[in-house]
Amino acid sequence: MPAVKRQLWWGLAVGTVVASVLLPIEAHAARPGDKDEGAVEAEGGAQGDEVYSRVRFNLKRNAAGPSSGPLNVSASTDWSPPPCWYEPAYTPEELKQKHEEARNQPHTSGLGEAIQQFEHRYINGNPYKDYNLAKAGEGMWWDRAALPYEEGGDIFACMDPIFWVDNGEPPEHENAVTPEVLAGLAYSKIRVPDSEVQLSPAAANQKVNLATWAWLDSSSFKPVSVTASLEELGIEATTTATPVSLKLEPGTKDATIHPPSGECTLREEGTIGTPYTRGAEDQDPPCGMTYLRASTVSGPYEMRATITWEVEWTGTGGAGGDLPDGTFGTTQDITVQEVQAINR
Repeated sequence: MPAVKRQLWWGLAVGTVVASVLLPIEAHAARPGDKDEGAVEAEGGAQGDEVYSRVRFNLKRNAAGPSSGPLNVSASTDWSPPPCWYEPAYTPEELKQKHEEARNQPHTSGLGEAIQQFEHRYINGNPYKDYNLAKAGEGMWWDRAALPYEEGGDIFACMDPIFWVDNGEPPEHENAVTPEVLAGLAYSKIRVPDSEVQLSPAAANQKVNLATWAWLDSSSFKPVSVTASLEELGIEATTTATPVSLKLEPGTKDATIHPPSGECTLREEGTIGTPYTRGAEDQDPPCGMTYLRASTVSGPYEMRATITWEVEWTGTGGAGGDLPDGTFGTTQDITVQEVQAINR
């Protein structure tokens, strides 16, 4: 998965958001934080590292089977992972170099005013003088960064100009990277397995008025965690999603759900639902459903199984807390036949 390249947006650096004066300067490919050539790309259920800008994500995908998709944040909250963040990006020498590179490129014609405004702010003492070269080693220039758009990132949600932060001083910016911001970014990177619900009778062999027992294979029903860290600041956060319940939606109103709420919660032994055992024909399953009408006319019912994952985080300095629950759902086609009694 490609990293987000560091860009210096001169128009934003001087506080203007007019697209015509945005002049992107890509950082050197070998610059630390832009792309870690030694990072391991995580595929399926494997562990590995992914690096975006200066933030490193360590993927601890503990669940068996391939990772299927991201968690959907609970609809009951307006929280969402940070679309962008600010992080230490340039030394005074690097800022000077990139400015000089930009000024000498042919496509700068017509952008003289924007460059002049940049120089006014970062060279001429309004408020910064000579790229802060006199403070080399005492701090860093902070710039914006974001995950890819398809992972919830939005670089244009951070529109403030580049700013200076002294070493050891907390940046006074709401989107400045902190353990809590890293925890939210780690939430964006969590991928959970596509856990197929086990059914008895099988999905293609359901019977009218015969209770269907449903359960999840415990081997794939385990916590998933991601650690996000920023080495330059010595901070990190680990966000962990733990499966806690399964909701069944039979795909038709002509069905009875067990339990009536459709929410099958985690049992003490760490499983959800119970496999069918011979002799339990007259019992209601702790997790399952009973179809009341055959699917011969409508075609297979589309049963939806949604797992709720409880999310929490821990971070540098003892920080931590809860994050909104996430959900991930899959569907299965269910064929129901008009038969009153069978042998399982």
